[in-house]
Amino acid sequence: MAGNGFITDWKEKFRRGDIVVRLLYINVGVFLALALINIGLMLFNHDGASWIRYLELPAWPEAFIRQPWSIFTYMFMHVGLFHLLFNMLWLYWFGRLFLSFFSAKHLRGLYLLGGIVGGLLYMLAYNVFPYFEDRVFGARLLGASASVLAIVVATGVREPNYPVQFLFIGTVRLKYVALFMVVSDLLFMTSDNAGGHIAHLGGALAGWWFAAGLSAGHDVTKWLNSALDFLCGKRKPLRRKPKMTVHYGEKQQDYDFNARKKQRNDEIDRILDKLRKSGYGSLTEEEKKALFDASKR
Repeated sequence: MAGNGFITDWKEKFRRGDIVVRLLYINVGVFLALALINIGLMLFNHDGASWIRYLELPAWPEAFIRQPWSIFTYMFMHVGLFHLLFNMLWLYWFGRLFLSFFSAKHLRGLYLLGGIVGGLLYMLAYNVFPYFEDRVFGARLLGASASVLAIVVATGVREPNYPVQFLFIGTVRLKYVALFMVVSDLLFMTSDNAGGHIAHLGGALAGWWFAAGLSAGHDVTKWLNSALDFLCGKRKPLRRKPKMTVHYGEKQQDYDFNARKKQRNDEIDRILDKLRKSGYGSLTEEEKKALFDASKR
């Protein structure tokens, strides 16, 4: 009974949590599940690492063709407790900050896009540069770092001068945090964890691509979010176009309704334009409430 209560409580917290909490739960849940399965296999003298490889992203294209799902599964796996802890702390801090300027769907889509672009750049680098030719056949990638860095860079592009507090360092502008992470990955591209640093750069590229595209009116995460909604059963029902019916006695009411609707839409467009130019903090309480009410319609 206690175990069932714990699982029920976990499910309820997951259901009620925002996208950052859900991603944290998924990553921690995957880590614990894989660790327990691996321990169980080892107790029976089986090699647990052999099947886990099918969830890691291989650098060798022929191996990837045999396990294409790994382009998604690798970004929810971690090599150890500290690897998990470090990534989840960054995801929590910058995920919360990201949600101040973008939507939950944007974060969900960018997490996946950052992981995909990071994984593809990793495979490309290992098959193009001669430096990796001796390691390409056995190299495998895992970790949420590329996805997390995409979130960090996207937020930095959106609000470059946003102040971030660091222990022992003080206040640092967000653009310098993102720049430091990108430069450090460039400098360590030939280190023992070369694949991880290359994937980080791919994630950073995805974050810049998303933020720059969104400011120009293009959401590069839209296709991912549409695919996820479809898989989750959130398909929009097909609606037949209703036949036009004219009620002459209600014509003036229709005019009034359409005028009010246009006025509301114009006001929302003005608020969104202000949000893009000056950030969420520049909105008044009335504007925030109007934006919130519009999102519920």
